[in-house]
Amino acid sequence: MDLALLRTFVTVHRAGSFTRAAALLGLSQPAVTSQIRTLERQLGRPLFLRQARGVTPTTVGDELAQRAAPHLDALVEIAESGSYEDSGVRTLHLAGPPEFTSLRALPTLTSLIPQGIALRASFGNAEETLEGLAAGHHDLAIATARPRGRLLCATPLCDEEHVLVAGVRWASRVAPGALRRGGPGALEHIPVVEVHESLPFVSRYWAAVFDTKPAAAGTVIAPDLRAVMETVTAGAGLAVLPRYLCEGTLERGELVALLDPPVPPLRTYFLAVRTGTLALPHIARAQEWLLRAAVDWS
Repeated sequence: MDLALLRTFVTVHRAGSFTRAAALLGLSQPAVTSQIRTLERQLGRPLFLRQARGVTPTTVGDELAQRAAPHLDALVEIAESGSYEDSGVRTLHLAGPPEFTSLRALPTLTSLIPQGIALRASFGNAEETLEGLAAGHHDLAIATARPRGRLLCATPLCDEEHVLVAGVRWASRVAPGALRRGGPGALEHIPVVEVHESLPFVSRYWAAVFDTKPAAAGTVIAPDLRAVMETVTAGAGLAVLPRYLCEGTLERGELVALLDPPVPPLRTYFLAVRTGTLALPHIARAQEWLLRAAVDWS
């Protein structure tokens, strides 16, 4: 049985689509279709059920993937280990949210540069980064959503605590204990600073802590949490920020935490890769490095 056919088959099985598999393999869709048909003729059994959107593996297809995929991944690891040592440098393409990637992931991965890894970073939300990873544009993706399907696999990286903060001037206008006694109504006079018109951070915090929706619209919208923090620090109003981002400004007294709930809202980050690519040494090393560093991030 031709190993190239098996490689194409495993890629289609993981991608769930001839089109996506073709992009990952650098082949045309007709070439992928032809290879799968050749393999099906050799086996005398259908491997996929063709549907309007993508393909679904048959029982035979699932069985073959389970048997073949680990061995193909092992062969890739052997081949890449040799070429890695010969060339000395591999480029790692990382994608994730701009703030977390800039302040945590990239500084951590710079330790791998002397080991022969070059870095290329892209920023985006969870949907954008996972789509880019699936399409082969990235090697690793940091996202706040766990991917679905066989093509991508993810490992929890760390939890991010969210803090309700305001500048000193606005915080002084909230009476002590007012939030605990009266709920978010005590904040209705304070402008809201957010990353999007839908108020994703404020809405998540209001739902988790106050069991309600925010009443006010955003006064300042800036699509970067660092810009949100600086704007609030300058006196624009209130915001919900990750603790890792605003810890320093809180310690210096430039921002004030308006509430210390018994159970603070958390958001989980996931580290995602395409299934099988951890056989590549530079991707496996970067994943290991990030997971090790993340132990101290929660």
